[in-house]
Amino acid sequence: MVRQSRYTRSKNLPVDPGREGAIFMASSNPMKTPSSHQSFHRTELLLGKPVMTRLQVARVILFGVGGVGSWTAEALVRSGIRRLTLVDSDVICPTNINRQLQATAHNVGQPKVDALRQRLLEIHPAAEIVAVKAMYDEGSCDQFDLGGYDYVLDAIDTLKCKVLLLQRALAAGAKVYSCMGAGAKLDPTQIRTMPLSKTKYCPLARAVRERLRQTGFTGDFTCVYSEESPLENQGRTFCGSAVCACPDKDEANLCLGKARINGSLVHVTAPFGFALAGLVIQDLAGDLTAARRGHAAPLGSPSPSSAS
Repeated sequence: MVRQSRYTRSKNLPVDPGREGAIFMASSNPMKTPSSHQSFHRTELLLGKPVMTRLQVARVILFGVGGVGSWTAEALVRSGIRRLTLVDSDVICPTNINRQLQATAHNVGQPKVDALRQRLLEIHPAAEIVAVKAMYDEGSCDQFDLGGYDYVLDAIDTLKCKVLLLQRALAAGAKVYSCMGAGAKLDPTQIRTMPLSKTKYCPLARAVRERLRQTGFTGDFTCVYSEESPLENQGRTFCGSAVCACPDKDEANLCLGKARINGSLVHVTAPFGFALAGLVIQDLAGDLTAARRGHAAPLGSPSPSSAS
């Protein structure tokens, strides 16, 4: 006789809620919003309370919330970051749905930063999420006090704006982490974090190095990039053309400002974003967790309380 699981048992059978295997029916009373202690218990279990405090007070600004940046934002907020500013001028386009976290068939045309802010607040209602619908360029850069943030994260895919942000952020003394090219890639295992000067096989990283060198920049900063050689597009894109799918193409079509539009996949862009978020989390946790490495108890070993 095959034993039915609690998930396959007929809904017409009587159920004793006190017995193991009871079916949990939807309550007429909505559940209360989880406390921060509950939501971030697994994070605190790994990192400890001092690191959680650092996560809660760190000020982070993220430029670009597309295929990489949207996942960066989610990883930061789910890990306990409370003070996050999102900057992006674009609206959700149908071509974003394949890889951008906040893009769905139901919110095309909505500003990306607004849609993402709404999602992040559903995850962490107590977070201070600021959405700025703006492009970072010569006309807007003075409105951002980059030195007032603990971390400046670059997930911009337009070379000119990207280089300007990096110049200004580094000059302001901010801690900068930058994402290089995630498009035209297929293999997420080739993703690396490295100083810009040591990156290889990434055309965008090469272009950024050259542009910064032309300005006299001699420093370095950590970035996320891939050592996979870029793949060629299969066919031509309609993005930026007369039949572009962008909802705002009659106002300011950002596709026209890009030198090249590559195909891209979420199983690559999302790990790029997670790696970018990881740089922040590891930096905040680094000195407090370094001493613990190599001293974790083996799986299945008794905890100190159970051993007493």
